[in-house]
Amino acid sequence: MSFALMVLALGLVLLVFSADWFIEGSAATAAHLGLPPLLIGLVIIGFGSSSPEMLISAQAAVQNNPNLALGNAVGSNITNIALILGITALVKPITISNQILRRELPLLILISCTCCLLIAIDKRLQFTDGIVLMIGFLLAMTWMISAGIREKSRQAPSPDPQKLSLVASIILMLLGFMLLLGSSRAIVWSASEIARAFGISDLIIGLTIVAIGTSLPELAATITAVRKSLYDLALGNIIGSNIFNGSIVIAITALISPTAVETELIYRDLPVMIFLTIALFLMGARIRSGSSGVISRREGLVFLLIYLGYNGLLASTIIK
Repeated sequence: MSFALMVLALGLVLLVFSADWFIEGSAATAAHLGLPPLLIGLVIIGFGSSSPEMLISAQAAVQNNPNLALGNAVGSNITNIALILGITALVKPITISNQILRRELPLLILISCTCCLLIAIDKRLQFTDGIVLMIGFLLAMTWMISAGIREKSRQAPSPDPQKLSLVASIILMLLGFMLLLGSSRAIVWSASEIARAFGISDLIIGLTIVAIGTSLPELAATITAVRKSLYDLALGNIIGSNIFNGSIVIAITALISPTAVETELIYRDLPVMIFLTIALFLMGARIRSGSSGVISRREGLVFLLIYLGYNGLLASTIIK
């Protein structure tokens, strides 16, 4: 127990530094390559910060523990919106661009609803469900990348010759990414060891401890990006990560270990995920004559209260 606590503390410290390096290197790489920050956030950072979910879900499925894998994916999406955007908005209100409202958020809603429908139809996660979600993931990536490249000349920042070189930017991005993976893995392992010591079930561990742990890269990256006023990078990170979780992470679980899905996941956790995703869209839909909406500090607090209430509900099932 004491060793797990030490690893947890060390992982949290390393996470903060690696997130700053990752964001700095990613933004500089985007500038040098002429790519829009939103595309970098959706694909590069979104994929990178979702790597812990993919690795842990694959490992859990291989070990015939798909409930942990499913709880990790669904819990991470809930955590990304309610906890991470909630905390980030309290630090600094987040601007939602009209482009994200028109394109990326509807795509996230579509993938999330498709995932929920496939699971709810027969209350099982089938091999064929994994095929459908994998195809959806490939189509979504192709569409986002092609759309981002088409708009790169209009959205991309200009490289600053006084800043990092392209090679240095890529090295910093990759170094930050590897350290993010390592620190998040250490946090998840230590937190899971502590939770199991108290006899908490695998589904609850996946929805809470592992979900929070694997979402820590998103938390660190999003706060860092917003503090630098890189709002598209921050939201792209969250939206991209949730797209990855709702498609390829669950697809990997279905392909490796098809399973019956626990009733609580269908009637409690998946509806919360859909509700939060639609709520995020509705915040951006308040756009009137301007080109962007804002997640204010008050709305960030609402997200946090929802997250606390949801975890209180989970805690009540443990007590029972």
